[in-house]
Amino acid sequence: MILLINVLLGAINIYFYLLIISVFMSWVPSIKESAFGQAISRITDPYLDIFRRFIPPIGMIDISPIVAIFALNLASRGVLTIANYLIK
Repeated sequence: MILLINVLLGAINIYFYLLIISVFMSWVPSIKESAFGQAISRITDPYLDIFRRFIPPIGMIDISPIVAIFALNLASRGVLTIANYLIK
């Protein structure tokens, strides 16, 4: 059980960093269009598109990644809360 929780939290942590990389790559279009950038976009865009449907950009600024990272943080806290409940 602890192994499953650690794997899940590790996956959430890795996805968090992929989202951060995706945000930074959006500032440099040449990186976003590279093979590495397209691979990151294929991984992160489905999750970000959920939030982009509900949160319109403010001018040229897309704030959906901020909300997506916040939701991911809440998910990891939820996993920790459930884990603490199950372990006790």
